[in-house]
Order: sequence, then structure tokens, then C-alpha cells
Amino acid sequence: MENKARLLMVGSIQGNQQDFVGGMEDRGWKISPAKDLVQATAMLADAEHDAGIYCLSQGRTSDLKAMEKMIIHSDMEWMALVDEAELEDPRLCKSLSKLFMAFQSRPVEIDQIDCLMQHAAAMKQLRKEGSYSAPHQEAEFEMVGTVPVMKKLFDTIRRVASVDAPVFINGESGTGKELAARAIHERSQRASAPFVAVNCGALPNNLIQSELFGHEKGAFTGASQQKIGQIEAAAGGTLFLDEIGDLPLELQVNLLRFLEEKTIQRIGAIEEIHVDVRVLSATHVDLEKAVEEGRFREDLYHRLNVLQVSIPPLRERQEDIEVLAKFFFDKFIEDKSTNVRGFSQDALTLMRQYHWPGNIRELINRVRRAMVMCDQRLIKPTDLGLERRSSNRSIITLEQARNNAEKDALISALCRNKHNVKKAADELGVSRVTLYRLMEKHELTRKGEQTVSLSTA
Repeated sequence: MENKARLLMVGSIQGNQQDFVGGMEDRGWKISPAKDLVQATAMLADAEHDAGIYCLSQGRTSDLKAMEKMIIHSDMEWMALVDEAELEDPRLCKSLSKLFMAFQSRPVEIDQIDCLMQHAAAMKQLRKEGSYSAPHQEAEFEMVGTVPVMKKLFDTIRRVASVDAPVFINGESGTGKELAARAIHERSQRASAPFVAVNCGALPNNLIQSELFGHEKGAFTGASQQKIGQIEAAAGGTLFLDEIGDLPLELQVNLLRFLEEKTIQRIGAIEEIHVDVRVLSATHVDLEKAVEEGRFREDLYHRLNVLQVSIPPLRERQEDIEVLAKFFFDKFIEDKSTNVRGFSQDALTLMRQYHWPGNIRELINRVRRAMVMCDQRLIKPTDLGLERRSSNRSIITLEQARNNAEKDALISALCRNKHNVKKAADELGVSRVTLYRLMEKHELTRKGEQTVSLSTA
């Protein structure tokens, strides 16, 4: 390769180091050898590297704490080389799985190391280039979506933004109605003026009128000074009334009058004030049904619903769930020092199956929670607070079937061999390193740490 990938190697492989370095260089790598973590830290600060190998000295497991700090603050993937005997310690294996992309026992197979490091370098390159660049092209409204229904939504937002008329935004709780309202404002001719959002459902009934229309000093007990209402604060710009369906009937009359006459009257005032503002509104309730039941004025409904934007629930855009989860993961990882690198396949599968009653808001909260709770490199379903439900057992993908079969084979082999990892690995025809990795993947540990049971999903 013309521009050789740089490989940082910390410590000694405890074999013929010169042969290993020469072999990796023959395969296109530029090796940066560091005798210890102090030197490695300096080398990382001095030059960019594409992947790293850490050679763990026997009995020096305490070094992993310092290594963890280096991994967290580096932007590349690492693998560890350990002595065969060290793999008898399940706690060490768990720590290695948490910190490193992979770990191998010595002596090493140079072709296998080369393959793993090529994969590590490719992962760094993907992150560097932005592996989710295509979805991010559709994130111009801070709303991510690749499915047709979202592309239609983006087009609708562009269209209604150019027309200075009231817009009604319909969608379930947590779908991103305020984001849509902000997007409309920012692409309208009022973009340089204020955007004021009011949640009508969060205000006590006795304060809503004062909050929206303002009051004069002494207008009522406690009104010690004049207060500008939110409608007036949005003058020249956009007023977003969220959860408009919760507005009391008596205040609906005042809002209708403002929409018709473009004037307001503060509580306790004599004069009316002209206010030029565009009104956007939203609700998660069925306003047409509320009109039929007499809970919402029909004339106000038609005044608000000149243009309409409908936001689909997350369950209707299953193809976007993985893209969204990774988008928020990338966003949150900038705010947190962590060695978590992404989602396990099990977590991604369950996220696609989950019905997401809280929509985008729930997804954001679960991803944020998972990044705090995760103690390994990949987020598991338990970190997200998701579990397999009995209702999903009749619907199973080929991927799930393979995972279930693999997990059952591991459990059976471990049970037959009384949890002796070496014997179980020999029976399954895999190395102990591979077996440990599979045990971590399926959240299985050695006897005494966690009870293992056959999968039932």
C-alpha cells in the first residue's frame, strides 16, 4: 500500500519480535514499537495511528487500568496479546472483552493478527469518513430518516415553511413535533425573528392566560410587575403551541380572537396590542374527535389547521431505528469518556422488534441509559432495558434462529463439561479465546457468576 497504515505496538510479544515486526511490515504495515504505556501515549500524541496491539505481560493485569484510559482517549481499535495461562481467569477475560476489539493468546498467528488489524483500521476509517453520512444528509432538520415516509415529511416541511400561514403538526408524543416546528420556522421568512415554544399541557389553568397574553402590574394578587406574554415575545417570529388540545375552552375563545384580529390584550390592560406572529400548533390527541365531543372549538380548529404536517410514529419506520440509534450514540459519545463502541447484534435485533410507545424520545433515553449502564464494548439488550417478550416468540428471524442455536450449543457444551472452558472449547472445535468471546456475546459466564439457561425466544 502506498500510504502504509500505522500500527502502534505496546510491549513485547515474548517471541521473535523482529520476525513479527518484519512480517507485519511485509504485509504493508508501518510499525511504531513502544516499550510501555508512557512511551505509547507520547507516540499517539505525536502521530496518528490506525490500530493498536497491546502485549499484556504475565502478572501485570493492573496495567489494564492505565490501558483503559489510553483506549478511551484514542480514536482507534485495539487488540490484546496474552499468555495462554492468563485466560484461565474469567475476570481477566471479561476485562479484555470490555476493552479490546479482540484478544489472542501467544504464540501468535501473524496472518490472523494482520486480518484483525486490517479490520480495526477499516473501522477507524469508517468512523473518520462518517459511516452514517447518507442518513446525515437527511438530518438537515435535526431529524434523521431514510424511509419514504420521512422523505415525504422533509418535503412537506420545506413546502409549508415558504407559506406564511398557520400550521398544525400532528403526531404521537415523542415523535419530534417541536423539531418539526423549529425546522419550519428556520426555513421561513421569519427565521431571523424569535421562535417561542409553549407547552399548553404543562401550564396550570389559572396561569395559561397570563403566560400567553401577559399582564399589567397589579392586575391580580401577586402581579407585582408588568409581564410580557409569550405571544408578544414571539412578535415578528413564530409561536409554537404544543399540546394545544389541552387548552381550556374559555381560553380557546381568546386564542381564536387573536388569530382573527392579530391583537392581544394583557390582563388588566385597557389598550389592545397588535402582534404579527405566525402560529404553529401541535397535539398528540385526535382534535377532530375532541371537536365532536365539544372539548375543542371547531372554528379554532379550522383556524389552526390551514396547513398540516403529520409525523409518523417510530414503529412505522422500522428501517430507521438502527440509523437513529447509531446517530444518537455518535451524538452522545462526544459528551462522555467511554470505551463503548456500539450495539451488539442482539440489541439491534430487539430494537427493531420493539414497538416504541414513547417514539424518538424513548429511543434517545434508552440509548443514553445504555451508554451509562454498559460495562463492555458493545451495548446489550439489558443495557437498553429491553427484554424479549413472549409475543415475539412466534416471530423469529433467521439471524435470531442462528443466535439461539449458537447460544444453546454453548450452554450444552459448558454443562456437559461441568463448565470447564478448555474441554467445552475442544468439544465445539473452537479455541478458548473464541469460546470466551462467544460467551461474552451471549452474556454467559462461568459457573458461579451467572446462572445459564437454554434460550426460549
